Amino acid sequence: MNLKCGIVGLPNVGKSTLFNALSNAGAESANFPFCTIDPNVGLVQVPDQRLDTLTKLVDPKETIPATIEFVDIAGLVKGASEGKGKGNAFLSHIREVDLIVHVVRCFDDDDVIHVEGSVDPERDIHIIEDELILKDLESVEKRVDTLKKQSKGGDKKALAALNVVERLAEHLGDGNSARTFTTDRDETEAYKDLFLLSDKPVLYACNVAEDEINTGNKYVKIVETIASEFNDSVVSFCAKIEAEIAELDPDEKEMFLDELGLDHSGLYRLIRAAYENLGLITYFTAGPKEVRAWTIKKGMKAPQAAGVIHTDFERGFIRAETISFSDYENLRSEKAAKDAGKMRQEGKEYIVNDGDVMLFRFNV
Repeated sequence: MNLKCGIVGLPNVGKSTLFNALSNAGAESANFPFCTIDPNVGLVQVPDQRLDTLTKLVDPKETIPATIEFVDIAGLVKGASEGKGKGNAFLSHIREVDLIVHVVRCFDDDDVIHVEGSVDPERDIHIIEDELILKDLESVEKRVDTLKKQSKGGDKKALAALNVVERLAEHLGDGNSARTFTTDRDETEAYKDLFLLSDKPVLYACNVAEDEINTGNKYVKIVETIASEFNDSVVSFCAKIEAEIAELDPDEKEMFLDELGLDHSGLYRLIRAAYENLGLITYFTAGPKEVRAWTIKKGMKAPQAAGVIHTDFERGFIRAETISFSDYENLRSEKAAKDAGKMRQEGKEYIVNDGDVMLFRFNV
């Protein structure tokens, strides 16, 4: 599934450093605003211990992890919605993502310039959010004008849609995000195709100092308070540490994390949080040629999950031979699971569970 996370924030908060560590794609990073103009894109592997376990048990020729696409979007500034700092181009990149990863500076360092002159997470978050809201307001007001023209002839559908978008325009005009706009599911059809920026889910990534990675600080608490209002997630990381970890081999990485008193890197937690925020789960296919993790939306039924592999699998779906990961791990092989009666025959209405190991039967 081609799902994108857009990394946003003010200039100089550690976005490109984070992106470099995530993908090793070499995004340009410098101590001044707008060093990144075009968005850098990187496919990032989703860490999953279950995939490692299946690989050891099956010993396939190849192992293929699930991936998420991360997009490094250049730093936004106050006035971006009016085109300042290349704002219009940057905002258009945000429109294309499924999840916003909002990097917030949560450390003090006089040697690192802050575009607003001081460290203030609440102010910084609102600068970005206000620009998204203002850009959305511009889009919604254009829709209001269009619907007004369409409804002049008494078009009932246009009149109903006009009522919705006028309420939305008022809501945005009061400085509220589209995510807090209360409406019926049917009413969202009036503006769904606008792909509003402030309607996207957010994951806050707090960039902290090296000595505060375990303890957090007052700035992180501020971000957590803001995030709780929207039920958003917060992950802390230290861009400097992550950049160092990215250069290490696996054994050195583990030793380095142990020295820091960390079970996982900040990037590990960030990737997992992004995956979960997008409402994604993983199922596996396992055979001598390949062990692979497949990404699907939570709640997806077996035929649709099969369609992620190939559309023919969905069209000709017969059944899914399914083993839970825990049974596969405990019994050590597909044959042992089958002999123990732990391989289930699931039909078209089966909702796939996270961690299912599946074999699809289908007609060509």
